Amino acid sequence: MPELKRIGVLTGGGDSPGINSALRAIVRRASAEGIEVVGFRDGWKGPIEGEAQPLTLADVSGILYVGGTILGTSRTNPFRKRDRDGETVWEPTERVDAILANLEKLSVDALIAIGGDDTLGVAHRLAAYGVKAVGIPQTIDNDIGGTDFAIGFHSALATVTDALDKLHTTAHAHHRLLIVEVMGRDSGWIAVYGGLAGGADVIIVPEGPPEGSFSVDEVEEVVRRRLAQGRRFSIVVVAEGARPRELGGKQVASGEVDAFGHVQLGGVGYWLAGELKKRNLPLTPRVTVLAYLQRGGAATPFDRLLATRFGVKAVEFALEGQFDVLTGLWGTEVRAVPLEEALAQCPKPVDPELLRVARAIGIG
Repeated sequence: MPELKRIGVLTGGGDSPGINSALRAIVRRASAEGIEVVGFRDGWKGPIEGEAQPLTLADVSGILYVGGTILGTSRTNPFRKRDRDGETVWEPTERVDAILANLEKLSVDALIAIGGDDTLGVAHRLAAYGVKAVGIPQTIDNDIGGTDFAIGFHSALATVTDALDKLHTTAHAHHRLLIVEVMGRDSGWIAVYGGLAGGADVIIVPEGPPEGSFSVDEVEEVVRRRLAQGRRFSIVVVAEGARPRELGGKQVASGEVDAFGHVQLGGVGYWLAGELKKRNLPLTPRVTVLAYLQRGGAATPFDRLLATRFGVKAVEFALEGQFDVLTGLWGTEVRAVPLEEALAQCPKPVDPELLRVARAIGIG
């Protein structure tokens, strides 16, 4: 087993409730072994620029329930995306050299990266340069392979469910067709779990054949069927990455692209509302985009517990010399899952059993 004197930690990508719970657990577990912890600011930008701060027991006191991340985050990418013979390759930039130099300068023996597939993908690629890293999966989308759940998903689910509970009363009172757009670029975990828990009448996910994951005709059919049954309102939950067949299976996007090559999504809810208005339905379509509300607020008890377990295990994996792995929840057990294996499963599709349950109780 390697001798660890100092561990570095960073939080990258979109934030999720529960990150601070993981940071707290990392510092407390490392401190019990006499290991120092330094936190890099703003994701991979921190080790690139050498921006770091000590993390002591005092620094993480009182942050168990606090949302966001005390370290800050970013979508900084030290690799450059290239297309080579039809395949995506990641070429190192001078930023990789900067990371290696700063880790050595700060005497960081191991690194814990908390984030989604982009952040963890960087950690995996850095293994080829000798960086000893352990990943902790966190994303409200819950689309990371190798784990049943990622930090943040259950908190986002609670937010979506609460919003749907509130929207039900006004939908019923005003006889409205409410369209609620939730996050989920490539996977419909939030849409399906939130739609089921919040009593949606239609759930639309990104998963589906290349020609599209849904059609306006299908949504109209459900709404008209409910009207015929005397139910004068409907609530549609649609994931931001849902792909209308009317658009050839393409996602509705703004055109902006981030450092990892992802196009900024958003607008499918308004697009769907516009199309339904053309159908002369007796219900008025209205759109609610939950957007960043899903990332905010205090972590749920489940996420606090999950993040605490992941933080403790990440330190213990490092102590055992297990690197280039992530902390994966398998049932009730936290396992070391090779990052290569977990990333190969991204984006993890929504559980088909949940889709079956939705259809079984008449949700369109």
